[in-house]
Amino acid sequence: MAINDQQRAEKSAEAMWATDDASRWFGMELGAVGPGTATMSLTVIDAQTNGHNICHGGVIFALADSAFAFACNSYNKVTVAQSNSITYVAPAMTGDRLTAKAVEIARSGRSGTWDVTVTNQDGAVIALFRGLARTISGTLFEEE
Repeated sequence: MAINDQQRAEKSAEAMWATDDASRWFGMELGAVGPGTATMSLTVIDAQTNGHNICHGGVIFALADSAFAFACNSYNKVTVAQSNSITYVAPAMTGDRLTAKAVEIARSGRSGTWDVTVTNQDGAVIALFRGLARTISGTLFEEE
């Protein structure tokens, strides 16, 4: 029986999450997924702050990158990052709940572009991320 696009996105995310040790290690939680979209969150802990006592940029980048990964793999086609960039807009502090929302901007052939906005619990923008992706061979799960 064929599955719809939402079911495909959910099954793709389930398959990825099962082996995504890095995202779990950071303390990320996978929220909503859909065709070309994904939301991930984490609460900043002391171990994720830098010498300025703010959230390390690498942690914020990792959160955005993980949301991007789940969004661009939502079609059950193995897709990897080709290029990413991030702009930090405001600092995040210990205890802040960060949410990264990835949205597909364009997809053609094997290439695609996604934008990810990272916000805190008050809705303030913390960072803006753009990811370029490339589909390679393989699927995340077998479809009937």
